[in-house]
Amino acid sequence: MTRGGPLRLVATAGAVVAAGIFSLSMVSSVSLSTFQTIVENKRKKTAPKCKVCKGRGFTECRLCRGESTIDWSPLFDPVVMKPCVCPTCDGNKVQRCLNCVGRGYV
Repeated sequence: MTRGGPLRLVATAGAVVAAGIFSLSMVSSVSLSTFQTIVENKRKKTAPKCKVCKGRGFTECRLCRGESTIDWSPLFDPVVMKPCVCPTCDGNKVQRCLNCVGRGYV
């Protein structure tokens, strides 16, 4: 009988199959990302600019209206309102355009 026997044969076959699956996954992911980049660049050349953000990809935050804070209270009928950082824009005063999803074109 050979060294290691049938267990070594099964382990070697499993390693070969796993390596093949990994290689196939890497090749397909690289080719897909390349294809998406090509399509995206082609769209960018021919697509019209977004009218909401004027092609910038960002708009003024809708929740805080560009102030970076909101008044908040955990109570249903608040007596005191506490200023908190806006959860939508994280205090940056702008958010991605919801019309073009931040791409700048439609």
